Amino acid sequence: MSHQQDFSSSLSVGRRELLQLAAVGLATRCGMPWFEALSAQAATAPSAARPKSCILIWFVGGPPHTFTFDPKKQTPFAAIDTAVPGVKLSEHLPKMAGVMKDVTLLRGMKTSDSNHTSARYLMHTGFRKGQNGVMHPVLGSIVARQLGDTNNELPNFISVGSAQFGGFGAGHLGPKFSPIRVDNVSEGLHDLQPVGSIREFDSRRQLLDDLNAGFVSEHHQASALAHQVTLERASRLMHTPKTKAFDISAEKANVRATYGSSKLGDQFLLARRLIETGVKFVEIRQNGWDVHKDTVAQTKKLSLEFDTPYSALLTDLKQRGLLDSTLVIAMGEFGRNPENGSSHYSRAWTTVLAGGGLKHGQAIGDTGKKGDAVETQPISPGDFLATVCQALKIDTASDWETTSGRPVPVVSKGSKPISELF
Repeated sequence: MSHQQDFSSSLSVGRRELLQLAAVGLATRCGMPWFEALSAQAATAPSAARPKSCILIWFVGGPPHTFTFDPKKQTPFAAIDTAVPGVKLSEHLPKMAGVMKDVTLLRGMKTSDSNHTSARYLMHTGFRKGQNGVMHPVLGSIVARQLGDTNNELPNFISVGSAQFGGFGAGHLGPKFSPIRVDNVSEGLHDLQPVGSIREFDSRRQLLDDLNAGFVSEHHQASALAHQVTLERASRLMHTPKTKAFDISAEKANVRATYGSSKLGDQFLLARRLIETGVKFVEIRQNGWDVHKDTVAQTKKLSLEFDTPYSALLTDLKQRGLLDSTLVIAMGEFGRNPENGSSHYSRAWTTVLAGGGLKHGQAIGDTGKKGDAVETQPISPGDFLATVCQALKIDTASDWETTSGRPVPVVSKGSKPISELF
């Protein structure tokens, strides 16, 4: 296995894995006053002064665009008005319709990849797998590398909910910028308890660091480096009271209720708490969108499941003064057949942006009467990633440099941000 493959295989670390690697922990004993004080500070800070952050909501399988964000007459759901005149959504997204002034629909998405795995890689990185001869970093790793705060005890990239897509992660950036994984929101990080005292842990950790340092410097093994990074992350989490952000049960009942009672709603709420605490990138995944069978009923169910927590998230971020500094992306790997919503369809589909200080309340791109082809303003994966990077104030003019000194572009050459958003 190559070093790059080693990096990719160690990109997401769960709570139990942290315990296994570190063998010790520190129980969080802080009370709510600390977290409420942090929340108040975030709400009163000028949005222009806050560093940018991002939440990515991934629709696993790809939603039928004509059944959801780009409704057409031939589809089974009615199109409803939104807060933006002339922009319509499916009847099963009524709450999203109400916050549409803070949202932009990118209806001109267009790729040539209708395979789940490779399309997910493409839309997470902006590149085809194997392009440039490297494993490319996913958007979360790019944000962690470019915007991450090294002084924040919490990780800069957190993956919430279902398991991270296999083989996706920090790529050539290395394991330092891979995600910490939270598979079960209800469990959070509550298992981080010490076997002995924290002083004993620190002593053992120092000895282990000394032993590891010599091995890593001599052998330069990616797996050893990943292990070292994991231990460092575990230690920082064990020492910080900020892990209280993972405990959604501490959230006020009236706020929690707005997100609904679903597991997906809990993920959205956790994302807001993490962003509020200084985490730069949180990815959430909604499973079930590979709707080959029972398409109409499943799309209705999934749309309603998404609608409540999504509108709550945008409203909550806005009330706390965080929406302008937080870009919220909702997307899958492609769309679905515009006639029946079933089979994979990559020639025309929709991604959704909100917040981030962009010019919202619009739909960009037109797929015509049937939704089967982009008739105006096609958007490539590179254009999309360039747009996101500009929104987050990430420099794409300078190339990455790999450990071997090889230059690699941040976004594919010739990609252009979508001007209407800025």
